[in-house]
Order: sequence, then structure tokens, then C-alpha cells
Amino acid sequence: MAVSSTRSFEIKATPEQVMAAIAAVDRLPEWSSTHKSVVVETTHPDGRPHRVRMTVSIIGLTDEQIVDYAWNGDESMSWTLVESSQQAQQDGTYTLTASDSGTQVEFGLTIDPKIPLPGFLVRRAEKTAMDTAAKGLTKFVEENFR
Repeated sequence: MAVSSTRSFEIKATPEQVMAAIAAVDRLPEWSSTHKSVVVETTHPDGRPHRVRMTVSIIGLTDEQIVDYAWNGDESMSWTLVESSQQAQQDGTYTLTASDSGTQVEFGLTIDPKIPLPGFLVRRAEKTAMDTAAKGLTKFVEENFR
């Protein structure tokens, strides 16, 4: 059962600063407690990550994932799951818009576990991901990229 969510939040930094933090994929474990290890395997010509291997642990499940990242300047970034031990699908996006007080961030995520899980567990994993994106990324940007 695939589930999708979006969350919007504000970060007091420029879109360029926020995107620089997002592009620091290898530093995900610093602000996302679910990410245990991250290795950038290939990069795009501009140096931003393309294919990334990571170990993620959420709701008691550990997942080895390979994801491909796509970038649209400092406006948006998306990723698509290529391979996973626990998920059939995962797609995510960050869309950034300049605002009066910094940057409006819209985070979207779709996940579909390979094994049937109770709906409340899938929703808990989804909520954890949304909270981590909003709180963890905000703190990471404000402490490291302003």
C-alpha cells in the first residue's frame, strides 16, 4: 500500500543555502536519525549527487537503498528509489521558493513497502520522515549553511 504526504515549512535562509544543505547528501546522518550511512556513488557533471547508497532504519526495519537524485538548480530536487530490500517504491521531492523571511520548503514523499505492514506503522514511518525533513533540515541549514 503506497502512501504519500507533503509538508510545507519555512527556513530562515536563502534558497541557495537550503539547496546547498540538501545537496550535502553525504551529511544526511547529521540531521536525519533514520539515515545510518550514506555513500555517494556517482555525481552529476555539476558535482551534485546522482546515485547514492544508504542504510536507513525506521520503525524497527533496516533498509539498504540505492536512490537516484535529480536537480533543478536551486528550485527543486527529487529522488527515485532504484533498489531496496524493504520498499517497492520511494519517491521524494524538495521544492524551494524564496519568501520574505527566507525559503518556503515543500517536501513530498511517497513510500510503498514490499511487505505488508499495518497501516499505523506505515503512517508512523511517514510521520517520522515528515518531521525529520521539517525539523532536522531546518536545524542543519541554520547551523551550517547561513
